[in-house]
Amino acid sequence: MAAAELESLWEGVDDQRERTARLLEGLAPEQWDAPSLCDGWTVRDVAAHLTLQAQTLGDLLGLVARHPRMWRHPGLNGTIRESARVVAAELATDEVVARVRAGIGSRRYNSFVTPLETLTDALVHGQDVAVPLGLPLAMHPGPSALAATRRWDTRRSWLASVNRRLPLDGHRLRATDVEWVRGDGPEVAGPVGALLLLLTGRPAALDRLAGDGAEALRVRLGRPAPTTPAA
Repeated sequence: MAAAELESLWEGVDDQRERTARLLEGLAPEQWDAPSLCDGWTVRDVAAHLTLQAQTLGDLLGLVARHPRMWRHPGLNGTIRESARVVAAELATDEVVARVRAGIGSRRYNSFVTPLETLTDALVHGQDVAVPLGLPLAMHPGPSALAATRRWDTRRSWLASVNRRLPLDGHRLRATDVEWVRGDGPEVAGPVGALLLLLTGRPAALDRLAGDGAEALRVRLGRPAPTTPAA
């Protein structure tokens, strides 16, 4: 990735971190403990996870050493979940928000991944908080398309193991707010941000998606049709 493209990516991360921090600042205490779009995660857990986007291997090992109960949850997903819960339990709400905001301007990212994964986390986890609370949180099409491309290209790699795998093979995903199309088959169409959520295993995204493919996925996943037309 060229230097200008990389800087544009990081500007997208910064923008989404700022938006998410503002949203978190306005939450009531009971909203922090509400379920997020991540199964078994509260809003507080997701927000705490967003403070852990620049960890080296040493940072992770230090966290495990301070909290040996994390060893009881082996595997990548177990480690990610428990590290978020540990931080969520340690930090006051204001400190969580402060740490999310402190990431603005940083160009560090977690070991073993790329800045594209940091972008995906900033975009998707913000929606994990906003969507179940019924709060608006804009996602710009450009960064969302970049993250969606990465998720599509790595959908069969180990990077996809952190997400629920939805049956998207045999569908055509088409964005309606930016030029972005992937796959073949019955169409799933809508904002590229919603397609990104679908690619990262969030069936709630179907509420904003339309087409024969979207309807087939709703039936297969047991989700009701949206009460308002998809946009």
